[in-house]
Amino acid sequence: MSSNVGAEVRPEPSAALSGDELARWYWTLAELTALARDLGVPRGGGKVALTERLRAALDGVAPLAAPPRTRSAGRQLTAPVSGATVIPEGQRCSQVLREYFRREIGPAFHFDSPMRTFVAEGAGRTLADGVVHWHATRRAAAQGQEIGSQFELNRFLRDWHAEHPAGRRTEALAAWRAHRDRPRGPAAG
Repeated sequence: MSSNVGAEVRPEPSAALSGDELARWYWTLAELTALARDLGVPRGGGKVALTERLRAALDGVAPLAAPPRTRSAGRQLTAPVSGATVIPEGQRCSQVLREYFRREIGPAFHFDSPMRTFVAEGAGRTLADGVVHWHATRRAAAQGQEIGSQFELNRFLRDWHAEHPAGRRTEALAAWRAHRDRPRGPAAG
């Protein structure tokens, strides 16, 4: 016998939902984007902003304005690069940068939050400054950073593994699927 007798079933994303009902369930970005397309709601700005615009549209409220489109990044660095290479405005965390930092720092290098921020805000600084920044931020990075609300799967998996240290990935993903198919509290955002 199923323990889900009487359990709510996740609705299909459609114009028939209210904003609060939309907020009660987990939706993928692809589902939200498709619903936005159907409703004529601007699709940019990330999952959190898109959800808020959809909630407004579903409730008949003027949707929040989509963020202005940023101009695509200008010139991006190309190989070869060195420690003296200056980071241009709008540089992304690219494979060229990843290869450089892995070569200088080692295989432990990854673009974590401090390094993504350094690249995004580092115009005019050098890649050698980035290596210094990496080493200077390791203690704080090891403290466990807050995971943004848009990364709900990551937060769930971190918490699940903390509660089930011997758990396997397949078990964690099965728990995630069960979690995302359950409603949230009223008017969660």
